[in-house]
Amino acid sequence: MRVKIYTDGAARGNPDGPGGYGTVLEYTDTKGNLHTRELSQGYQRTTNNRMELMAVIAGLEALNRPCEVELYSDSQYVVNAFNQHWIEGWIKKGWKRGKNEQVKNVDLWKRLLAAKEPHKVKFIWVKGHNGHPQNERCDELATGAADGNDLIVDEGIS
Repeated sequence: MRVKIYTDGAARGNPDGPGGYGTVLEYTDTKGNLHTRELSQGYQRTTNNRMELMAVIAGLEALNRPCEVELYSDSQYVVNAFNQHWIEGWIKKGWKRGKNEQVKNVDLWKRLLAAKEPHKVKFIWVKGHNGHPQNERCDELATGAADGNDLIVDEGIS
């Protein structure tokens, strides 16, 4: 099955903070009918980077069988999480920054690697607000899901 995942990790669930995340899965069933599934999380006091990663993880973990995935995000941080240098060094080898400073979000990077393992994932960076039509899709769908909080998913999703 082919699935498109649109994410927004700095969604506007709360105007006073980083908000939550919104994720929308879009897929076509065997009869050719288009379906969407919304995942969102309301306000959580954390960083935008963690929200970006959680948006991606929630989408991948929601897939109950191996899929071909096109993953759309406007986050440079998510781009880097998919970068082989980050995966090999900071995630698998546990590199540190500077003088033993812990690298942030390694827990989520490891969870991301586990979530994407069964799938064939094509990551597509929709550079923010430069007219890329899929960026508008991310904003429309994923932010709408986050703002609506139709389905609340927390960091305990497994």
